[in-house]
Amino acid sequence: MIIVSKALAIGMIVLSLAIGLIFFYVFSDFSKLEKKKYMEILTSQLINLVIFIWVGKILLHLPLFIQDPLAVLAYPGNSGAFYLAVLFTGGLVLYQWIRKKLDILLFAEACTHVFLVALFFYEFMQFMIEDNMYSLGYLILSVILLILLFLLRERIPIFWLLTSILIILSLGILVLNLIYPFVAIFGYLIEIWFIIVFFIGCLSILILNERKRKS
Repeated sequence: MIIVSKALAIGMIVLSLAIGLIFFYVFSDFSKLEKKKYMEILTSQLINLVIFIWVGKILLHLPLFIQDPLAVLAYPGNSGAFYLAVLFTGGLVLYQWIRKKLDILLFAEACTHVFLVALFFYEFMQFMIEDNMYSLGYLILSVILLILLFLLRERIPIFWLLTSILIILSLGILVLNLIYPFVAIFGYLIEIWFIIVFFIGCLSILILNERKRKS
């Protein structure tokens, strides 16, 4: 029964991300060439994230993995594995940006589009199918951010739009942490310190890229 529940949760995440990618391809302002390019990049990074979650599980449970590999690999990763996966994936993205193989602003825009749509559909399924009342706050937050994304993307520079979304998302999660007993993103329990570090890291990269672009 637990395995079925975990499989259903993973299925919801995969379906949500797939819908996010489809929405990005259909509704984004990118050219057809850019859509194809960033669909491939995003898919590649999502695959990397999944691989790194498995790597994180192994690293965090190395003694158990040596004794019984299936005991570690048979279950989804915990928050620690997710943190490591985000760190490793972010490191790859930064490396590609430094090597000038990736436009970090366009990547961030594409990533934001996919993430917000995927978050909305995931929380919607959690609310409707799983009857998870904790999803209502995240559902409202994702709707607000999606409205901002689609209404303002042609009216203000993308740097300011992404910065605004990042600030509202972080503040929104902090507020939800005061209302709910825990914070979860796609089913992974998230500590507040991770949200703060993620916010500072993303904002710093956006600012550095903007300064670099104007210099």
